[in-house]
This record gives sequence, C-alpha cells and structure tokens, in this order.
Amino acid sequence: MRTTVGWQLDAPATTLRRTSLRRRELRPDDLAVRVDYCGVCHTDLHAVDAAARQGEAGRAPLVPGHEFTGVVTGVGPEVTRFAVGDPVAVGNIVDSCGECAMCRADQENFCHTFPTLTYDGIDRYDGSATLGGWSREYVVRDGFAYPLPAGLDPAAAAPLLCAGITVWEPLYALGVGPGTRVAVAGLGGLGHLAVKLAVALGAETSVISRSPGKADDARRLGAHGLLVSTDPEAMAAARDRFDVVIDTISAPHDVGPYLRLVAMDGTLSHLGHLGSLTVEAMDLLVGRKRLSSAGSGGRRATSAMLAFCAEHGIAADVELLPSARVNEALDRLRRNDVRYRFVLDMSDLG
Repeated sequence: MRTTVGWQLDAPATTLRRTSLRRRELRPDDLAVRVDYCGVCHTDLHAVDAAARQGEAGRAPLVPGHEFTGVVTGVGPEVTRFAVGDPVAVGNIVDSCGECAMCRADQENFCHTFPTLTYDGIDRYDGSATLGGWSREYVVRDGFAYPLPAGLDPAAAAPLLCAGITVWEPLYALGVGPGTRVAVAGLGGLGHLAVKLAVALGAETSVISRSPGKADDARRLGAHGLLVSTDPEAMAAARDRFDVVIDTISAPHDVGPYLRLVAMDGTLSHLGHLGSLTVEAMDLLVGRKRLSSAGSGGRRATSAMLAFCAEHGIAADVELLPSARVNEALDRLRRNDVRYRFVLDMSDLG
C-alpha cells in the first residue's frame, strides 16, 4: 500500500486531524496524483456534520474533498493519456460501471449501479471505502481524471470539478445561449459560477437574491440585473420572465415563488437543497412549466466544461487557505462566511 498524509474525521469527533493515510498501489489504468489544491463545499460540510452526529457506528474514517487539481506523479502500465508531470483535475466521481444505459450515454454521474464517489464511496474492485482529496496524494482511474487546460489557475479551477460541472450540466442540457433569459437564485459557490457560465454562453442573465446589497457583485460577475426576492412588487413584476431559473439556494425553501418567475415552457432547475420538496401543481400547470434537477456531470460534459472555461477565462472566485486551517474553513462555511469558495492549499502537508 502507498502512504500519504491528509485530514481525517474520526467520529464522534467534530474536528479533522492530520494523519497518515493509505492509498492502493497503482492498478494498470491508475494515476497517482499529487493533490495541490482542493475545494471545500457544502457537501463536505454535510458529510462532516453527519458523521459527527452519527458517531462511530462502525463507519470508515472520513476524508472529505472531491474537487481538486494537481500533478501526475505515477502511472499504471496501461495509461496512455497522461504522463508524469501532467497537470490534472479530478471531480466527485472516480468510477462507474461503464455498462448501463447512462454510462453508455456518457452520463456516468447517473450510473444505474451508482457511481463511485471520490470519498465516502465504495471501491468497485476491493470494496474499500474511498478517501477524498483533503490529502497530499490521490489514486484514480485515468478515465476519471481530466487534463487541466493551460491558462486556468489550478487553485481557482479546483471548484469547477464540482460546483462548475453541477451548474454546467443543466445550462448545457437546457440549451442556454443567446436569446435565453436566465436567472440564478443564490449567489454562493454554485451560483456565482452559474452566472459566469450563463453570461459566457450568451444568455441575458439576472441574479435573484434576498439582499439588494448583492447588486455590485452581480454586476461584477457579468449579470445584467438583480431581482430582490424579498420585494413582493418586484417579484410580481418578474412573473413569467425567465426561460431558465437555476436554483442554487442551499437551505430548504419554497420553490413556488421561483416557479412563478419561469416563462411558459421554461424550466426551474433545482440544484442547491437536495431534501424533500413540496410543489403546488398549479405552479407547474399555469404555463406548462418544468421542474428539474441535475447533479455533477459525466466525463464528456466535464471535459467540455473545462474546455469552455479555459476558452472564456472562467474560474471560481476563491479564498485560498493552507490545509491546516480546514476546520476554520468548515466553521466559516457553516456561517456562509466566504465569497465564494474555499480552496485548501495542500502543500503544507509536505
């Protein structure tokens, strides 16, 4: 087994500690990647908090982190796409069955037997629990690593592999482009990238926020307008205005007001909060409106997203912290005290 160093939660503890980790030896189609930068997202926070609540209960140690960039340090004998020294990016899916209808359609994110997640997943070959990217090394199948395009800053590019592809998937699937009216609800880690991507795709793009204080940030990101969701008159005036509403709000909320903003035959894509929803049928019926969702993306879409971001100079707005401050990053994320994505610099692990 290979050894590396990373940040691990041993439930019922509530903070992560630096510890030695074990990685598998390289299989024929594996890469070893030195992790340089890894993002911190709400999924990581939910996983840490859930593990702490559940206690040990026989669960494997938790090493979060599923959006990272780094450099190839080793390759298996069957690898031809990468060589030692290549810059790469890895997202939240590291394997799939490769055989089901979804995998054959290049939608490995919807694999019928469930894709193998970068952490807290189960390896398809040896049954071990996967340990994530808050570590100095990761071992991954070459088919689920992506060349990092030249020109993308590796720290700011790391969140593209989770937040970026999560919002790219519905924007691309819904055909967003010139002439499309898009609104992005919530201006956080997902939302700010949704704005950047929608603008670059040529859409007329607005931000929906509870606070008028987000107007300057919305304009800086390229948005054409701000709709204040706590202003009943403004919301009523915007009824049926948008072809696509991308809902990135992470807290539970009523989707009705956002559906009422969707134009006839338009779509509300619900991405942020993944719990239960209650929907009034009339909010869908009046205007033939659609409610959809999306999660991550397949390999083809992820490659296309990275190429598009490189062409248009799109990356996340990040606050870079040494990985030793990971617990601080989680505490601040609980308070939504970040614009717009924390990224950990893993170089302090050695």
